[in-house]
Amino acid sequence: MTGLDPGNLLIRSAPQRFSQPRVAIVHYWLVAMRGGERVVERLLHLFPQADLFTHVYAPERMSAAIRAARVQTSFIDRLPFSRRLYQYYLPLMPVALEEFDLSAYDIVISSESGPAKGIITRPDSMHLCYCHSPMRYLWDHYHQYKAEASRPARLAMPLMYNRLRQWDVSSSARVDRFAANSNFIRQRIAKVWRRDATVIHPPVDTNLFTPSVDVGDFYLWVGQLVPYKRPDIAVDAFTANGKPLVVVGAGKLASRLRARAGPNVTFIERMNFNELRQAYARCRALVMTAEEDFGITPVEAMASGRPVIAYGRGGALDTVEDGVTGLFYHDQDSSDLSLAVDGMERTLRDFNPRDALQRASAFAPEHFDRKIRALLQAE
Repeated sequence: MTGLDPGNLLIRSAPQRFSQPRVAIVHYWLVAMRGGERVVERLLHLFPQADLFTHVYAPERMSAAIRAARVQTSFIDRLPFSRRLYQYYLPLMPVALEEFDLSAYDIVISSESGPAKGIITRPDSMHLCYCHSPMRYLWDHYHQYKAEASRPARLAMPLMYNRLRQWDVSSSARVDRFAANSNFIRQRIAKVWRRDATVIHPPVDTNLFTPSVDVGDFYLWVGQLVPYKRPDIAVDAFTANGKPLVVVGAGKLASRLRARAGPNVTFIERMNFNELRQAYARCRALVMTAEEDFGITPVEAMASGRPVIAYGRGGALDTVEDGVTGLFYHDQDSSDLSLAVDGMERTLRDFNPRDALQRASAFAPEHFDRKIRALLQAE
């Protein structure tokens, strides 16, 4: 499939102003290639002629597919040090979104994790919000973010974020249909915005990963070394059990984790894609310690023919089959993770890589394409 013909989308609620519907994609910020940006890539694959709107744009950090799009930024992009300090401009983003003129577009797809859904659209347009998560720092992670903030930020956050929450809830009424990237996020949307959502898992290019017959003796942890990812749990568990652990990632916890880790824990700040593919394929299992909204790394590990040890909450419940493609542990601490590692050592004797490959295939991009198309065409 080389792209979705917007002319095949029947928006039955309104007449079309153009021979083919015009499509806009709104993403919160484009400063690094992460999971949300991979979704934007796939949306551009579906709608090659779509225009892209965002608060801040760093083209040198984006993929070729995103750089090839027509990108329009809000006034946030022109503020001092916006590419580095964009999150400090969060209170201005509702105003910035509402200044985008989207009156020419028949279909608007907002990609929400930071502020994106609050744009103003025509009454007869279709606004689909693909939600990676309601803004965590406004809602369920608010107290964690506040505790980690500087003293001036802690003083400002209560009033500032109270107003942002009001806008966040009211702007959810501007969306015609919601898609959630997991059942966990579908539940968050219902809790925060009181809206229903259709679960459409993010696209994962599983064909890029291949199994290996050469499996090593190490476990693998991949992600940002930041508090909510809980890398400390993995470091503490493996320091205690003595089994080899490779930690791939960078972040503000790096020096603290290195100081508490045993000699069996290896830290690698960055791997290129080929190195990461090999690490996935050769590890005994991937270790996942965060409560993820969805979590792409388990799918990538399974696409490499390897099992996953995951904290049994959040998006992992959508991806990992407990007892087949991995194991869950249910207390988010190093003791329970250690018990799960012991269980994995026993499970590996019966683990079948084909089960992991089959499970991973359920998240291939064509499934995302089909479900997005169906949601836009739904009555």
